[in-house]
Amino acid sequence: MTLPKWNDQELQAGTMVRTALWLMSEVGVGNTFTKEQHRRAFAGITQADRRLRDLRDYGWVIRTSIEDVTLRPEEQRFVAAGKPVWNRGIRKHAAMDHITTKQRGAVFAENHYQCATCGIAGGESYPDDLHVKAVLSVSRRVVEISPLEKRTLYVTECKRCRAGGAGSPNPDLPGLLAEIRKLEDTDQATLLRWLENERRQVLDRIWSGIRRLPLAARKELWTQLERDVRNPCDDPRVS
Repeated sequence: MTLPKWNDQELQAGTMVRTALWLMSEVGVGNTFTKEQHRRAFAGITQADRRLRDLRDYGWVIRTSIEDVTLRPEEQRFVAAGKPVWNRGIRKHAAMDHITTKQRGAVFAENHYQCATCGIAGGESYPDDLHVKAVLSVSRRVVEISPLEKRTLYVTECKRCRAGGAGSPNPDLPGLLAEIRKLEDTDQATLLRWLENERRQVLDRIWSGIRRLPLAARKELWTQLERDVRNPCDDPRVS
């Protein structure tokens, strides 16, 4: 299928659609571009940068230097194309799924104004980067409730976790339940308590930090923790 030309004067489309077509024809999936290149392509158009960001709501993955350390500050990488927004029917369907301000507030409150993935609160600094503060947003997830039912649900995520989760498979409730049923009874009971108490805060944050450690660092942490457990008197806090 031949795509419309992004700079065709007769194309009845807004800046977001033209930007998507520009990415496809001028940049290409996997390649980088600069903000200046995008601005030159859409010279004279206000909020062109914002229209580029709007593509993320349609599944387009565009990374910045914050999410991809191999990029320079002025660079962005076109990682993956999302829904074909030049198709009017696609945009109409997405608009029907748009979350309202009231719904967004309810999702934030339901998740205690914390990222459901790493547990950080909005405006809080990341433990591994004190100069960066968390910005929360609402992400849409299509969850498989059963082999015959899927639901579109919402969850609070920080910008960093949302970027890192791009391309991840949709949550699979039956698959997760099958994995849980393989656990020992004591572990299942622990998970049940966590679900009942909606466990978050310190332990969640620590575990999230552990998961981000390289394997060698994890092994070192395990060694030190094992030593502390076996020799609690070595801890200066224990009198």
